[in-house]
Amino acid sequence: MRQLLIYTLLLFSFAAIAQEKDKDKNLPRGNKEFKEKNYVDAEAEYRISLSKSPTKAIASYNLGNTIYKQKQPSEAKLAYVNTIENAKTKAEKHKAFHNLGNIFMTEKKYSDAVEAYKNALRNNPADEQTRYNYALAKEYLKNNPEPPKDDKKKDKDKKEKDKDKKNEKDDKKEGDKGDDKKENKDKGEDKKDKQDGKNGEGKNDKDSDQKGQPKPQPGNSPSKQRIENLLDAVNNEEKKIQEKVNAKKVKGKPVQTEKDW
Repeated sequence: MRQLLIYTLLLFSFAAIAQEKDKDKNLPRGNKEFKEKNYVDAEAEYRISLSKSPTKAIASYNLGNTIYKQKQPSEAKLAYVNTIENAKTKAEKHKAFHNLGNIFMTEKKYSDAVEAYKNALRNNPADEQTRYNYALAKEYLKNNPEPPKDDKKKDKDKKEKDKDKKNEKDDKKEGDKGDDKKENKDKGEDKKDKQDGKNGEGKNDKDSDQKGQPKPQPGNSPSKQRIENLLDAVNNEEKKIQEKVNAKKVKGKPVQTEKDW
């Protein structure tokens, strides 16, 4: 029942759209669109109003209400903060702090909600809605205590240290893998060198067995023309020898001379 009431109060506080009597026509137009639940058109009017007067607290407050209605609490929160910075009256500050507390409640940031409602009450101690929400925020904070800021810092530092350790461990693993690969590569190269050494010894032995035997040298093989010239020379020599042999036969044969009568 208490939870239902708090959300009813949240919506009720957003419905309070303040009016301002000046020459700004966009602000009242935005109020009219907001009342008719045309939140997109209302937002446009409020933004135009702010562009003309960036420090106008009431325009940024109404803009925050309109954005919240469009389910954009984070952006609405910024509009309320701008309202507080530019507010000139306690009434403006009270409303901005009150709605800022409402957003913190929806975000379950109960410590921030307590502070926002407390500031709202400082500007309007008579507002019972704000007082009720303030009490409820304190109750939620009691049942859901937040760790101290120092503990949050310690947790953050611990997570960072754990992350660094994990990274160092991963780097070590990668380094070990690299060393194993290098060692295996060195072993493979040693094995290859030994095998090459054995093959080299066998080759030397084979060469020694063939030592003293002529080896054909590439590029020194006789050409076809040279072979033909050698054959011609051999034939000529044989022809000369044969002629000499024939000449000796003729010389040794008795010659018959004819007798002249």
